Amino acid sequence: MKTKKKYLENGARMAVVSTQMDLLGITDVSTPRQEKNGTVVWRLPIKNSWNNGKLIEVASFKTGYVRNQNSGYSNYQLNKRCEGEPEYFQLDNGDYRQFTTRSCVLIPIEIDRLEYLISYCLKNYYIKRANEVADGKLIPKWTHEWKLEQANSTDAMELLSNKVYDLENKLATINRISE
Repeated sequence: MKTKKKYLENGARMAVVSTQMDLLGITDVSTPRQEKNGTVVWRLPIKNSWNNGKLIEVASFKTGYVRNQNSGYSNYQLNKRCEGEPEYFQLDNGDYRQFTTRSCVLIPIEIDRLEYLISYCLKNYYIKRANEVADGKLIPKWTHEWKLEQANSTDAMELLSNKVYDLENKLATINRISE
């Protein structure tokens, strides 16, 4: 899309981001309206296991937010969170209560948002979900280890039986020579 061409024309950092997205198989699926509004939507080659197997989409917004675009009925922010300044409220009995909020740390520069998005996706989708196959089905670690162990034991048994067969042949040859 147009966004990719823009990245290649806008300096070394954008070219690196574009190359990283190519290597990860991330594609730009922004609509013309989203591009006009300063939003870039990326589709990862990883399926959502909880959302009918749709491919995961994340977006970078001009406002500084980075969001997951297709997890249930509500998109959620991927930005880091920080504690706000505490506020104090006086109760009817004269006591005070402290109230703090958590808010998102906005990322105002587009290249910084995209670099953050890549690192977030690597950590949370590519690495944490590495034991999922392409169709989105989870393969538990113990199943993988058991199948690997079975394969190795089958190979070991075959190797052992080949050695036994060779030794029997050598023994038969020696017995024929000595007779």
